[in-house]
Amino acid sequence: NEGGQRLDNLLFKKCKGVPKSHVYTVVRSGQVRVNGRRADAAYRLQIGDVLRIPPMRVASANGEQAAIAGAELKVHLPVLYEDEALLIVDKPAGIAVHGGSGESFGVIEALRRQRPQARFLELAHRLDRETSGILLLGKKRSALLALHQMFRESGQAGAVGAADKRYQVLVCGRWSEPLRHVRLPLLRYLLSSGERRVRVADDGRAAHTVFRLLARWERFSLLEAELRTGRTHQIRVHLAHLGFPVAGDEKYGDYTANHALAREGLKRMFLHAWQMRFPHPVDGRRMVVQAPLPEALTRFVERLATPESLANGR
Repeated sequence: NEGGQRLDNLLFKKCKGVPKSHVYTVVRSGQVRVNGRRADAAYRLQIGDVLRIPPMRVASANGEQAAIAGAELKVHLPVLYEDEALLIVDKPAGIAVHGGSGESFGVIEALRRQRPQARFLELAHRLDRETSGILLLGKKRSALLALHQMFRESGQAGAVGAADKRYQVLVCGRWSEPLRHVRLPLLRYLLSSGERRVRVADDGRAAHTVFRLLARWERFSLLEAELRTGRTHQIRVHLAHLGFPVAGDEKYGDYTANHALAREGLKRMFLHAWQMRFPHPVDGRRMVVQAPLPEALTRFVERLATPESLANGR
């Protein structure tokens, strides 16, 4: 009776009381088997599949789950726009968009707990835990499906209904080009620990990022990144591959540089989804939403010396 359902969703249903983070851990480590083999959490079960679920400890009702609920209620999510079909929030850095993969809770769990009257509330796309900025959610299934279609079309040249997503990112190094199109295919893979990573590879999926130089200092450059496709960790991996790691990026960045940056006051990754242009999922009107640069990032930039003049390509 579970044909077509994702493996992780079935496990959540069958293993009530087990933290989602632990469910994802046993899947990544290969303890969950489908037809005797490892399976990804996104695998859709087929009629006739044999599923092995290992023994798992259930969390106490008033222990871990209560602590998670308390943490959710403290999450501050500024609302940038809201109507009957759409909710747009300014996600802070350090919180995942949803629970699982080592996270006890995320934006969607926090919003559902804060809005118990909401009949429908689903993520339209994702942001990395360390990334702050604009996040769209559907409040109706029809709006959610339209948003999903919009993001799928974002990687298609000339698509009328595509979203225009812009990020501000501070990189280590002196970027020289005012405008640069980066087309490097990206491949997702797993470390031995089960952690997901991405690298540039010829057999990866097509990925296109447009970078514009906004300001430059002796050690840093401030860029605007426009996503033409929406691959996992796309901006971070493209920049790291080019030799300009994102300041504060613990996954793909420079460990030594990040340690020094923390002493200088930058204690998070400098990547922020600051603007999005897209057609409204119901009436099609053109939406333009902006999220100001967080105070912690603004303070760090203000402490840097006056940026160089970029006139005449300097």
